[in-house]
Amino acid sequence: MKILKVNELVSIKRSIEAGTSEQQAVVKKIIMEVRDRGDEALREYTEKFDRVRLASFSVTEKEFKEAYGEVETELITIIREAAENIRTFHEKQLRPSWMKTEENGTILGQKITPLDSVGVYVPGGTAAYPSSVLMNVIPAKVAGVKRIVMVSPPDSNGKLPAAVLVAAKEAGVEEIYKIGGAQAIAALAYGTESITAVDKITGPGNIFVALAKREVFGDVDIDMIAGPSEIAILADETARADEVAADLLSQAEHDPRACSVLVTPSLELAEKVSVEVEKQMALLPRREIAARSITDYGVIYVTNDLDEAVETVNQLAPEHLEIITENAMEQLGKIRHAGAIFIGRYSSEPVGDYFAGPNHVLPTNGTARFSSPLNVDDFQKKSSVIVYSGRALKDNGAKIAAFARAEGLEAHARAVEIRLTNDQ
Repeated sequence: MKILKVNELVSIKRSIEAGTSEQQAVVKKIIMEVRDRGDEALREYTEKFDRVRLASFSVTEKEFKEAYGEVETELITIIREAAENIRTFHEKQLRPSWMKTEENGTILGQKITPLDSVGVYVPGGTAAYPSSVLMNVIPAKVAGVKRIVMVSPPDSNGKLPAAVLVAAKEAGVEEIYKIGGAQAIAALAYGTESITAVDKITGPGNIFVALAKREVFGDVDIDMIAGPSEIAILADETARADEVAADLLSQAEHDPRACSVLVTPSLELAEKVSVEVEKQMALLPRREIAARSITDYGVIYVTNDLDEAVETVNQLAPEHLEIITENAMEQLGKIRHAGAIFIGRYSSEPVGDYFAGPNHVLPTNGTARFSSPLNVDDFQKKSSVIVYSGRALKDNGAKIAAFARAEGLEAHARAVEIRLTNDQ
């Protein structure tokens, strides 16, 4: 890995989410076709991209049962335990509606209502992601969403991965469709003969999925436009080089554009980690992907001291941040920008990816400066409640009317004044 001084700091931002003009054109065409031709377009695109023609997109109860027979009992148990951890964590995020009565009789409040329907995209291809199912579905369930629709691209046999179906069933999803790509996003956003449109779409996908989510935003809500994964590790001389290297590679194996960064005041640790990364990378099944990631986006920054290292991390605003220093908890209060923060040598990033309970859908590409992990609030909306009393209107009506007239809105002012006149 490259070892740089902190004055050579570069951004972790990558531009992949914008796509090429050709990719944008393809996505717009797919969305238009699905809007215009519904299921027929879905079948054509599924045959073209997934190499299977489906009579029905729906996952049947028989397929659920077959999935449970294919997945090892131990993994089913692990999925159930992980689901419970995720559910318990997100239940703590729930906030109640509230009302407050003022002395003059006015009641002000906030009503929290779950969304009616949510679509969850689960990536397919060469890998299965049951963890993605749990992380997207369970917060929606906790929030009170009644209809949760899952979509995922089928294999050439028209099947979804068994572990994905088991995770969906354990999370409480009943409505699942075997469609993927931009066409699945279009179906969720606008509906077809088989699929009723939803109010919000969440879940990661490839560049075509990301562009489609960007395109339909406004007609439906979306969670975020997620970029390639990234990790920053804040470490001092007390960290073990082999553990730090393993954690850097845990992100590098995701994607050639994944970003792995070590920030440390210890040149000795930096040099050891650089050697250890090369050594461990040679043994990885996905070493070609990891090698491209480390070569293009892997870097070690050496700072003058730990405080400078902390400020460097805040400038990077990483998706995942590990703190492996002496008295690591003392650094937490200094961190302003990070999607998820893992503290101490036993809190390796995969602990959060799969099992601990906090959500692994996190802001990438520096957006942790202003964004949060996927959470229960993402599946609810808030309505203001205003019950103004006659006394309050008498006390404040003239002020409200004056404010309206200052903005040139005479009818606004008269809507208040007519009530004051009627009550005289």
